[in-house]
Amino acid sequence: MEEGKRQKQIAGLLNEEMNSIFQRLGLTMLNGGMVSIADVKVTPDLLEARFYLSFFQVKDAEAALQKIEDRHHEIKKELAAQVRHQLRSIPVLKFFRDNTLVHVFKMEELFKKIHEERSTNPNDPSAS
Repeated sequence: MEEGKRQKQIAGLLNEEMNSIFQRLGLTMLNGGMVSIADVKVTPDLLEARFYLSFFQVKDAEAALQKIEDRHHEIKKELAAQVRHQLRSIPVLKFFRDNTLVHVFKMEELFKKIHEERSTNPNDPSAS
């Protein structure tokens, strides 16, 4: 289903505000790596916001996600203070791990492996 204009506006607002909240609360650097908000999706009824978090060089991404979940109430309180004049009600916040970076690194490794195999065996007919 196509995302509506209001959904996109609210997602953009929440993304912007949540980035500043993460910085203020020290949630951008966890477990030796960097945490960033990759995407925000808002349900059509505007009652739920899903934050997809990207973990770069974080030793234990699940523990980092749990740390963010543990501070959920504090994060929601900060967000409510920031957007109280723009939104009637604060949506339910849900945090998910965004695996895009993991997939990118896997794809790069596969392409590198294919390239190496083709360069070491140029006479192989399947390499064409």
